[in-house]
Amino acid sequence: MWAGAEASTARQRQTHVVTRATSEVTVDGTLDEPAWRDALRLRLEYEVQPGDNVPPPVSTEVLLTYDERSLLVGVRAHDPEPGLVRAHYSDRDQLWGDDWIGIALDTFDDQRRAFEFTCNPLGIQMDAVNDDAGGSYDTSWDAIWDSAGRLTADGWELEMRIPFSQLRFAPRDGPQVWGFDAFRSWPRDVRHHIGLWPRQRGANSYLAQADAIVGFEGVSPGRNLEVAPTLTASRTDRREELPDGPMVEGDVETEVGVTARWGVTTGLSLTAAGNPDFSQVEADAVQLDINEQFALYYPEKRPFFLEGADTFNTPVDLLYTRTVADPSVALKVSGKEGRHTFGVFTARDEVTNILVPGVDGSDGGSFDSASTATVARYRFDVGKGSTVGTMLTDREGEGGYHNRLLSVDGLWRPSPADSLTLNLATSATRYSEEMSQDLGLPEGELEDEAILVEYRHSERSWNGWARYRDYGDGFRADLGFVSRVGFRDLAVGGELIWWGEAGDLYTKLELGADASRTERQGGDLLEEEVEVWGAYEGPLQSSAFVELAARTYVFAGVDFDQVGVHVEGEVWPTGDLQLELEVDWGDWVDFEHVRPGTFTGVAPALSWRAGRHLSLTGSVDYTTLEVDGGSLYETRVGQLKAVYQFTGRTFLRAILQHADIRRDPDLWQEPVEERSRDLFSQLLFSYTVNPRTVLFVGASEGREGTDEVSLEARDRTLFVKLGYAWLW
Repeated sequence: MWAGAEASTARQRQTHVVTRATSEVTVDGTLDEPAWRDALRLRLEYEVQPGDNVPPPVSTEVLLTYDERSLLVGVRAHDPEPGLVRAHYSDRDQLWGDDWIGIALDTFDDQRRAFEFTCNPLGIQMDAVNDDAGGSYDTSWDAIWDSAGRLTADGWELEMRIPFSQLRFAPRDGPQVWGFDAFRSWPRDVRHHIGLWPRQRGANSYLAQADAIVGFEGVSPGRNLEVAPTLTASRTDRREELPDGPMVEGDVETEVGVTARWGVTTGLSLTAAGNPDFSQVEADAVQLDINEQFALYYPEKRPFFLEGADTFNTPVDLLYTRTVADPSVALKVSGKEGRHTFGVFTARDEVTNILVPGVDGSDGGSFDSASTATVARYRFDVGKGSTVGTMLTDREGEGGYHNRLLSVDGLWRPSPADSLTLNLATSATRYSEEMSQDLGLPEGELEDEAILVEYRHSERSWNGWARYRDYGDGFRADLGFVSRVGFRDLAVGGELIWWGEAGDLYTKLELGADASRTERQGGDLLEEEVEVWGAYEGPLQSSAFVELAARTYVFAGVDFDQVGVHVEGEVWPTGDLQLELEVDWGDWVDFEHVRPGTFTGVAPALSWRAGRHLSLTGSVDYTTLEVDGGSLYETRVGQLKAVYQFTGRTFLRAILQHADIRRDPDLWQEPVEERSRDLFSQLLFSYTVNPRTVLFVGASEGREGTDEVSLEARDRTLFVKLGYAWLW
């Protein structure tokens, strides 16, 4: 049976001793060295999902030892049907559809943060920072480590070598004590998650339940110096006048930069960059801003900002590093000493991007003037799982522009079931004359505050929460992502949970509801909403979510009574095929003309692994808004991606993104194009030794078209990027 007792509530923490390797280890996926015979041997004896701390369906051994410079991990993953093991070649951090095994290292043993290292059966890597205190899981963090795996007659074997230089840990005279977990994901009809220790369902901290490993006496990260120069060369040809203008050949532009990281101590690192490598080769997902009230969010992908990024997390999104658009120099210091976590970075930005939040929507602009961004963060650990912290952000620009923000925040965990989060911030902002004129912003100093308070209670079979926010009209977080101000809201909600047993048609069911009220600062209603939802997980790794909402929505002084439904689902018909569908339907608002409409959105997606080397993904996003008189707009956004992964280091990728927008000009007050189309294509070759020793060669093209003009090339780009990491 899957349902089991809460074994972890009465279980004492286990401590496992790791000893030094008795021989050299070659990371080749074969556990044949004498060191593995003498290593610490751990068995993963608990299925934690969907089973509730019951014996797992497969046997897993994790072996741990170390040498002067590295932690060494060996794995024997037994499988009763080895022919069903899911193992594909892919780029790093793309393992979610495969079998995989990993470890979590809470190197400060403070139950706040863990480094996670995970591999599939072919040794393809995924690494992440699990910020248990901040509630985030960041796979964009990349360490430099070695791994190799191989399929065997009864499952698969794996070896990892994780250099101490890639970790942060507290300096000690004696042995290190680290929080530790080892885990396996075994996907068949359902995905079985298997761990080293039993987990308490409903507990608000994963790391507070972890076992400990003891050892590594006298280890150090060595010089812990990394220097990574980069060279990027590109040429872009542009057609200034569509459709008949000539394609003008652009100049070849080259950029040489360098980023250096020095582990000053085991807990403190310094990162500096000159003309840093902030370029990216991954195309952002297409997002359309048609009939959108607020700014769109894009995730950060640039390496400099990802170093120690969890240090700067706050409950309110006060730091969004993509606001630093084109830095010429940057410097960062981050670390942890005892209960003290701290970080500082500064960057000189050659442009200044402004997000202007409001109560009914957000605006923004980009200005060709330099600014300097500085951020300082400090957090103090209280007790076993609580924290208190402060953050200072400052941006100083030309023409008298500045934005200065100071915040305090805290997380209190009085019990494994309860948590209270608090964030208070105050800001002072002055816009330049150019900004005020271009964006219609007020002159003089703007000063205001923002408050967030959230309480959560979680149990095995239910959870509940309450949240209050109050953002003043003049509050600004120009280095963060706060797209709405001038409101206050209160939300309360709860959820019931049922866990299935072996043989049931479900593994988990949820039924929840919440209610919220949002007002302007003066007390006028902005939104009043009640939502009810249900969720399902079951065989074929299937899941479904259905949400019904009824609301009164106020925009530009007009009340709109609305009902809506949101549905999403996922299923794996086979181990290589994933199908997804998302549907939205209901009443909405035509913000341009302040009138009611009916919104429909349908978004199917497909992912297929055609053998071990080829992956194909495709998605379509269709939306329409119907108003009196017809369809205000229809959008169709499609993306196709094909990747052929020659080895774990080399791939060839093709991306095609197409956006087609149709409008009825008779329903618009301002002149609009009846049809606009965009087509983006990219071909990329990648050779990657590690996250910072890379070669990219690629070409991309952008095309535009209308109802009367076929898709014509707007620009073409050829680019080469070379990076190399020297480690000492």
